[in-house]
Amino acid sequence: MTPAPAGHAARHYAIVTAAYWGFTLTDGALRMLVLLHFHRLGYSGFTLALLFLLYEAAGVAANLIGGWLATRHGITRMLSVGLITQITGFTLLSLLQPGWSAALSVAWVVVAQGICGIAKDLTKTASKSAIKITAAAAQDEGGGRLFHWVAWFTGSKNAMKGIGFFLGGVLLEALGFRAALWAMAALLALVLAGVLTSLPPLMGRGKASKSARELFATSPGINALAAARVALFGARDVWFVVGVPLFLYSAGWSFTLVGAFLASWTIGYGVVQALAPQIVRRSADGLSAEVPAARRWSAALTLVPAALAMALALDAPHPEWVVVAGLGLFGFAFAVNSSVHSYLVLAYAGSEKAAEDVGFYYAANALGRFIGTLLSGLLYQWGGLPYALTGSALMLLVCWLVTLGLPATRRQPVQPT
Repeated sequence: MTPAPAGHAARHYAIVTAAYWGFTLTDGALRMLVLLHFHRLGYSGFTLALLFLLYEAAGVAANLIGGWLATRHGITRMLSVGLITQITGFTLLSLLQPGWSAALSVAWVVVAQGICGIAKDLTKTASKSAIKITAAAAQDEGGGRLFHWVAWFTGSKNAMKGIGFFLGGVLLEALGFRAALWAMAALLALVLAGVLTSLPPLMGRGKASKSARELFATSPGINALAAARVALFGARDVWFVVGVPLFLYSAGWSFTLVGAFLASWTIGYGVVQALAPQIVRRSADGLSAEVPAARRWSAALTLVPAALAMALALDAPHPEWVVVAGLGLFGFAFAVNSSVHSYLVLAYAGSEKAAEDVGFYYAANALGRFIGTLLSGLLYQWGGLPYALTGSALMLLVCWLVTLGLPATRRQPVQPT
């Protein structure tokens, strides 16, 4: 492993975070561009979900392979590859022609979205692995930074994603679909130039696994956490990807207003994630208080979609505002839960193959998004938002049950908190 010198750790952390901010800004905008543009063209909820399926499915393989490649070739190189891949996906999407048939248009967008999905998870795995490396180097400067750095990185990137949601709605109305994609590709080109000129090319390079069995032989903690992550992110996307935007649009909200609300929600969600170290009680060993916190927050989160589904089934007055209020509660509990998970994966991960451990974990994250996206379109088309909310509650129940198996002690000491 090639760690950053201690004096450069904070600088490298800031550069990686800034690069991922730029990527996440365009990624959030892309989701709104595709969702609202094709909804305006008359596509059904299930077809809209199909547009995102390859995007999510590609992330499963991209995380696994990306973690291995980042260990073998260095984090900086993989971060650069992720940015180049995203620019390629944007370019392909911009070539979509209005005169094409519906089948050809859907196929083209699915493939381009798949490329963007690969880009997203290559970039995420590389960025999160870089935090493990730089936090280890920062140990020499005073230690105790891992939870804070992970929380700030995760929270700030979700705030940028929220801004991206709003930006996507604005760009769609102001520039149109094609020009918006070109503008975002130009922004990423500037980010790529900054990465190539600012980070050590071999940062994070180490001895990679030589077999698939070795790659998948992660710790019991990461295995259990990955299973919980599948259920957690599936429970979010099962009503958030398709159900909420279309529900609010059908209630009379404009594209810009829907994008602005989702942006505000995601920014608030990111702020809560960044504040998670102040919300969750810390322990000296880094696990004995944090693992029970993951269990408590999972249990509390399960109640929110269940209550919302019941309220909609009982024809509560002003249902759109009931959903808005419920989504606020959901976002707070989900943000704390997600931040604790993001910390735990790095607490469980070994230093030598941190990128592979993180890649395995985020492959589970992508699998959860894939399942949630598929069910979001199906359940919304079958029974509207109440069906999607019921599916979310059931998946969160599974998440809570899995967290009961998380180990609260570590086999060998890693970075103390």
